Amino acid sequence: MSYKGFIHHKKGEQDFYELKNKAAEFYRGSSVPEELERALNVLFLQQPDDLYGYLANYFAKLSAPPRISRLNGKEIYDAGGQLSVETEVFCIVNNEETRISSATVSTNFGLETSEDWKATVKERAEHVTAALQWIANPLNKMLKGLNPCDQTQVDHILSKFLADRWQDEKDFQTERMEGSKGIGSDKLPPQEEPVLPGCWAIGTASLAVAKAGAQIHHVPLYKYIAALRSQEAQTYFHIPLPLVTLLSCGNKSPGKLNLPEEVIFIPKAGQRVKQIITMALEIQKEMMRIMNSSSKAGAGSTILSATGAPVASFDRPEQPLDLIAEACHSLGLVLGAEVHLALNCAASELMDYTKGKYEVAAGGLKSPDELVDLYQGLISKFPAIVALIDPLRREDVDQWEKLSNVIGDSCALLTFTPNLQAPPIPGVTGHILQQINETTVSALISFTAEYQGAVLMGTTCREPCSDDSLSDVAVGLGLDYVLLGGLSAGERMTKYNRLISIEEELDQQNMLASWEKHRPPLFTTREPDDSVPPDAE
Repeated sequence: MSYKGFIHHKKGEQDFYELKNKAAEFYRGSSVPEELERALNVLFLQQPDDLYGYLANYFAKLSAPPRISRLNGKEIYDAGGQLSVETEVFCIVNNEETRISSATVSTNFGLETSEDWKATVKERAEHVTAALQWIANPLNKMLKGLNPCDQTQVDHILSKFLADRWQDEKDFQTERMEGSKGIGSDKLPPQEEPVLPGCWAIGTASLAVAKAGAQIHHVPLYKYIAALRSQEAQTYFHIPLPLVTLLSCGNKSPGKLNLPEEVIFIPKAGQRVKQIITMALEIQKEMMRIMNSSSKAGAGSTILSATGAPVASFDRPEQPLDLIAEACHSLGLVLGAEVHLALNCAASELMDYTKGKYEVAAGGLKSPDELVDLYQGLISKFPAIVALIDPLRREDVDQWEKLSNVIGDSCALLTFTPNLQAPPIPGVTGHILQQINETTVSALISFTAEYQGAVLMGTTCREPCSDDSLSDVAVGLGLDYVLLGGLSAGERMTKYNRLISIEEELDQQNMLASWEKHRPPLFTTREPDDSVPPDAE
């Protein structure tokens, strides 16, 4: 060997020796040799059939926690064929990027009418475009690298970002309200809560991250949300009673009647979801039979509303209630015992602001005080009515208090609460939450904790086609009731079916608690106790 070749050989050995030392130092710094030895020892003791699968699972437990790598926004369609937004969450898991979850939420924006549907569709498209832009740029950057299991931090970032985006909009609204001073408030339609273009991204991102956290922890979404709510694993869960819309008969129906918009079936507590659905279908079929065989209740119709319930034609508020009473009597069901009712009044849609009165039927106007009297008469005649939903506008504060005083002992007064920061209405005893627009999972948890025992989840007119997470959310929040709409729409039946699946799963795991002591039948005063075993009651 030449001198130069000898030097080259020695240098190669030296480089290799230094490389080995660096490798050994690198592995020792990460405790790799110790973990390998431990893994091989356990492997020998266990001697599993799938050696490499066992090792893969062993080392997966030692891998770095997943981190959000990016968000992806998609344009999709809801159950009504309208544009909607879906957010996908991608994470780095075991050193590879993986699509973990996706979510979509509803909106209270964009219910088009025959008069302005083109403008509404165009504006809705602008909201979708803005949401996709938020997801693609600012939200993507802010959430990148975060732990998808830290829901509080994620929602804090989302909420702060939204608050910053709201500031200019609030300034604009203030200026507009100041310019309208001096106009009679009873004649001026109240300004609706503005829907900020892009805010859809907040709700979808929050829910998608929650679903990612559940996926990473290998638990169903309802158990994950329950753990977020109580900071510990629950031993038992109860299934919220589903409230089923039996009839739609509001101002969009063919008859003269505008009030109520919906009649809702409240089942007796202690029944399984399948039993409740079966009973509701039997009542509905019997109502349709009566309508088709008699003109007493109005002509039969197979038209379905956006909530998935049959639309019927009536002229007076008593008629749909008489129809249900007759159907229950034919089936041997006792109103006020096995069957209770709620009326979704949607009163804000009935106000004639030029006259300052509610148009409860075509040509039939009622002042706020007269409307209170109407409700009192209906409940006196039909004591099975145990809840009124949005019976008055928020602005009719005196009438809310009056209504509460005259019927509050026997009837709950509920209101849809899209804005969780809105001031409470005097006399309101319960809130219906909807996971829409910018509503985060953390906000839902916080609100239900504040109003414990007086909250239920509800759907919107236009639900996502296949996202059934609302059922998981309702179970995870520990709610007593969930309002899912009618039984003739696929997007609603996915939620009913998910509720059934959760109930069956909990039953198989001996984790299903039975709460049968609902007295009165809506919003009891008892404190829920998830530690109560199934047979305790």
